[in-house]
Amino acid sequence: MKLIKEFKEFAVKGNMMDMAIGIIIGAAFNKVIDVLAKQVILPPLSLLTDGVNFSDKKLVLRDAIVDSAGTITTAEVAVAYGKLSEVFLDFLIIGFSVFIIVKFMNRLRNKAQDTKDETVVTPKDIELLSDLKELMEEQNRMLKANVGN
Repeated sequence: MKLIKEFKEFAVKGNMMDMAIGIIIGAAFNKVIDVLAKQVILPPLSLLTDGVNFSDKKLVLRDAIVDSAGTITTAEVAVAYGKLSEVFLDFLIIGFSVFIIVKFMNRLRNKAQDTKDETVVTPKDIELLSDLKELMEEQNRMLKANVGN
């Protein structure tokens, strides 16, 4: 019973929904990056390299052995470095995209927390903390002035 109660608290607090939303957005983001890498970036790169298809690039360590009937008796052994280059390109695009998104979000957060900026509505908690800080600074100035007299 305690386990069910803990799960209910977990789900109701929003952690479960946050995780689900994150996973769904991550899966959609992965599809976008996959298309961006394979359909947008790699074709011009292939054109620049005279039509080389990177996904087909491999280093053959042992050729496949085919018998007289045309069936493969021993499979080819190869290192598919072309696939690795595609995955590495995907990784770089994802990493750069996440960096840009985080940078943008940090800029928005800093702008929202700037109490001097009148163009953005400052959250109440930040505004109250800023007012408290200003009052404490004023109080310290008054105390220093009184000590000097």
